[in-house]
Amino acid sequence: MKKIVYSEIKGKNETSGYYALLSVLALFLATALGSAWYMEHNGHYVTAMNNQIVWGMPHVFAIFLIVAASGALNVASIGSVFGKIAYKPLGRLSSLLAIALLIGGLAVLVLDLGRPDRLIIAIFNNNFTSIFAWNIFLYVGFIIIVAAYLWVQMERKVTHYKTKAGLVALIWRLSLTTGTGSIFGFLVAREAYDSAVMAPLFIVMSFSFGLAFFSLVLMASYKGTNRELGDIIITKLGKLLGLFAATVLYFTAVQHLTNLYAAEHTGVERFILVDGGIFTLLFWLVQIVIGGVIPMAITLLPKKTLTPSKLAIASLLVIVGGFAQVYVIVIGGQAWPLTLFPGMEVTSVIGDGTIASYSATLPEIALGLGGFAITGIMVLIGVRVMRFLPKSLANSMVDPHYQVKGSN
Repeated sequence: MKKIVYSEIKGKNETSGYYALLSVLALFLATALGSAWYMEHNGHYVTAMNNQIVWGMPHVFAIFLIVAASGALNVASIGSVFGKIAYKPLGRLSSLLAIALLIGGLAVLVLDLGRPDRLIIAIFNNNFTSIFAWNIFLYVGFIIIVAAYLWVQMERKVTHYKTKAGLVALIWRLSLTTGTGSIFGFLVAREAYDSAVMAPLFIVMSFSFGLAFFSLVLMASYKGTNRELGDIIITKLGKLLGLFAATVLYFTAVQHLTNLYAAEHTGVERFILVDGGIFTLLFWLVQIVIGGVIPMAITLLPKKTLTPSKLAIASLLVIVGGFAQVYVIVIGGQAWPLTLFPGMEVTSVIGDGTIASYSATLPEIALGLGGFAITGIMVLIGVRVMRFLPKSLANSMVDPHYQVKGSN
C-alpha cells in the first residue's frame, strides 16, 4: 500500500462550488437563528409542543444528530482500533464529522431551551440521579476525547498513541450512545420507552446513521474536489452499511417483541404497529422498508462491485428511515397517553387517556435544519483549512494486495 498523503482542499479545481454550498448552509443557519429568536421572544406556545408532547421536532433533529455523531466515529475506530488497513486513511474525516454532528445536535437543544443562558444552570447545578445530568458530561467528554484522538492522528510525534487513543474514544462513544438510549429506557412512565433494549438499539442505530452520513460526506468531498475514490472503499462501506441496517432491523424487532410479551405494553404496541395512523405508516413504510429493507437489498444482494450512486441512494434511504425511526420513538412514544394509576380508571377535564396530536411548525423544522447546517459548515471549513482528506483513495492506496488488471 502506498503512503497516504493528506491535504486541504485548495485551488480552483478543488474549490468549485465550495462557497456556493457554504452560502446555502449559512442561509439555513440564519433561518434557524431567526426561528430560535421567534420561539424565545413569543414563547413555546408558537410551536406544536404541548403538555403531553413536550419533546417536539427540534428534539428529533437533535437526538438524530447526536446518535449519528457516535456512529460517524466508527470508521476511525475500525481503522485504528481493529487494524483494518482500508479504513485508516478515513480516520481524520471520521473524527471531524463526529464532532461536527454532535455540536450540530447540541446546538439545536441549546436553542430550544428558550433562553440559551439556562445551559449554565444545567452545567453548574447537576442532579446526578437524572440521566440528563450524566449526558452533559458524556457529550462534553466526547468532544474533548475525539479532539485529542484527532490530534494524535495528525501529529507525527504522537501518532504511535493512535490505537490507545482510538480505544478510549471507542469506549466513550459507546457510553455516550448508551446514555442517550437510556434516557428513554429509564422513563418508566412512558410505556413505549420502558425497556432495557433501548440502549443497545441506540448503539446499532448510531452505527447505521453515522456510517450513512460519513459515506455521503466522503463521496461528496471527493466528487467536489475531483479526487480519486476507488471502488474498494465504496464496496467496503456499502457492505458495512447493509450489515448495520440489518442489525437495526433485528434490534427493532427485539424491542417490539419484548414489549408485546409484556401485557402492560400491548396497548402502546398496537398503537405504533397497527392503529397509530401516521406513526404506523412511518414505522412500516419509511423506517422498515425504505430505511432498512431497500438499503440492505441495494448493498448486500448484488454480486458486482457497488457503485458510488448506489451507495449514495442507500445512505440517503438509511438517513430518511433513521429520522422516521427517531420520530416514531420520540413523538409516537409521547402521543400515547400516560398511565398515571395502573389498574385504575382516571377521568378529568384535561383529556386523560386521549392520544395527543402533533404537527410540527415551520420554526421547529427550521431550528432542526440549523443543526444540519452547523454540521455542514464545520466540515466544509475543516477540510478547507486543515489536512483531513487524503489526496487519493484509489484502490492501490487502500489495499496493499491490489494489482491492476493485466499486470504481473
